[in-house]
Amino acid sequence: MSGDVTPEQFLAGTDSGLAIYRWVQSVLADGGFDFTVNTSKSQVAFRRRRGFAYLWLPGQYLRHPNVDVVLSLALGRELPSGRFKEITRSAPAIWTHHLEVHSVADLDDEMAAWLTEAAEAAGLPTR
Repeated sequence: MSGDVTPEQFLAGTDSGLAIYRWVQSVLADGGFDFTVNTSKSQVAFRRRRGFAYLWLPGQYLRHPNVDVVLSLALGRELPSGRFKEITRSAPAIWTHHLEVHSVADLDDEMAAWLTEAAEAAGLPTR
């Protein structure tokens, strides 16, 4: 973890942020992934060889956000789903998919499969 902020501190002002963070950790642990977590002033980043999943607070940037927490996934392809608030091409081979998480009930098998795909595509971490 980098910086002086923990994921718990970063997500403290949200209703479901900590539960979402723990869900991401659980999916990755259940998948046997080796990953690191870096927290900055703007996000909680999950990394392997590169970053692949990010939790961030739209309230830091928007006056009237729709949700407390957004889960962004970096994938090697664009996924067609109406669940994504926005999809951007962040690098020539990386599409970033932004999921507004309205409640813990949104955390389902489909999202877990997308998270797993993102983690697999990010490769092994460098030490």
